[in-house]
Amino acid sequence: MSGYVEGVDRKQVILLPDVLDDYVDENNPVRFIDAFVDRLDLVKLGFKHAEPKETGRPPYHPADMLKLYVYGYLNQIRSSRKLERECSRNLELMWLMGRLTPDFKTISNFRKDNVDCVKKVFKEFVYFLQDLDLFGAELVGIDGSKFKAVNATNRNFNVKNLAFRIRRIEEKIERYVKELEEGDRIEEEREAGEESALLAKRREYLKEKLERLRNQTEDLKDASEKLKESGQEQISLTDPDSRLMKNNGKFEVCYNVQASVDEKNKLIVDYDATNEGEDRNQLSKMAKGTKETLRVDELKVTADRGFSNSLETKACVDEGITPYVPEQKAGGRYRHTGVPEPAFHKDKFVYSAESDTYMCPAGNEMRFCKMDSDAAGRLMRVYRTDACNGCQFRSICTNNRLGRLIRRWEHEQIIDEMRERLKREPMKIAIRKELSEHPFGTMKRAFNQGYLLLKGLRKVTGEVGFTMLAYNMRRAINILGSKALLASLSQ
Repeated sequence: MSGYVEGVDRKQVILLPDVLDDYVDENNPVRFIDAFVDRLDLVKLGFKHAEPKETGRPPYHPADMLKLYVYGYLNQIRSSRKLERECSRNLELMWLMGRLTPDFKTISNFRKDNVDCVKKVFKEFVYFLQDLDLFGAELVGIDGSKFKAVNATNRNFNVKNLAFRIRRIEEKIERYVKELEEGDRIEEEREAGEESALLAKRREYLKEKLERLRNQTEDLKDASEKLKESGQEQISLTDPDSRLMKNNGKFEVCYNVQASVDEKNKLIVDYDATNEGEDRNQLSKMAKGTKETLRVDELKVTADRGFSNSLETKACVDEGITPYVPEQKAGGRYRHTGVPEPAFHKDKFVYSAESDTYMCPAGNEMRFCKMDSDAAGRLMRVYRTDACNGCQFRSICTNNRLGRLIRRWEHEQIIDEMRERLKREPMKIAIRKELSEHPFGTMKRAFNQGYLLLKGLRKVTGEVGFTMLAYNMRRAINILGSKALLASLSQ
């Protein structure tokens, strides 16, 4: 005896099940994937080849290809080449695909051709989970996270660094041209046939280098022209839709992926992908989409201060959505407004709705004087007081020669009401973190899907949809088990 646990002799004859179905346990999630996809109306969802043609070479059924991708994203296999290999050696996929082995190009094309259908499949799964009462449909957390795009940082430019790169390359070209001219001069001074092999090799190297640099210059100049014509602030050469964004303290070329997460079981209700680096314009769109998917009349949403935007808040309230979003810190807002001391920031001025006046920190009443508009086009009411002229605090309150002016948005009452809600229910902000960051952490760490494989906003949105579907499916399996989910499909 060796003293160790020993395996079976490789040459020993063993009896294996004759039927492929015996290899897949009744609790295996692939059985649920198979049944769920089979119940989908792929024609209604818009999948390509959902209705086969009478002539031509028959395609793979889109249901089989969809099953393959759902399985792949659920098991961290996203590459079409890896999926091709797994179809030939993975018993679960052999069962799921009926031993079909599509090539990687066919697999890849299915994803690219049907990216617009993925969100519809995601919503069908949400409706299925909603019928199982897995959504509370009362409070959702909305957040965004950066997913790395298929575009290196050195392939992203703005006007400034484009001009810098072009200038540096032109300087190199000038230096190499001078070196070639110097080599020509040395050659002329020598007798015919005396050129050294080293000099000839250097000449060929410089010519090849010059050609590459001139091609780079042309590409960068083309990019500069496209950037000017587009009116954008930056351009990416590999994936034109991607943008340079701040991600975990450093700048990377990314997409900003948004998700709304239900409080009850941390399941994702809705998602989107955008190339805007900030979240401040995303709240109402995500909240409206979530409310529509949940099919409710009222909804509460919580988000971090990155979503703080008065216009977005009003858009939510107008749709019957109650937002819980803390305001941006006062220090950032007042840095360049001529208000030297925090004690005299706008939030220290107390508004009275009854008299339509403000009381300043020095105890002076400020009355309405005129209407104005801000940079965002919001209509503002302006308040002032004559007491500023002799006020002892004027030097630390304002640098404006007309005295301190307070501007109040015509719909400021909506923001005041949200401030009061946050004071009464501070836990709505505390719960946001565990709601929003749980799914993104799972996707990026457990699923290793924090980077993208496709290019272009439309395709990226479809790819993100597979990740969101995989997360919800894994979450539902963890909560109820695949056997219970499978049983509910047949009801």
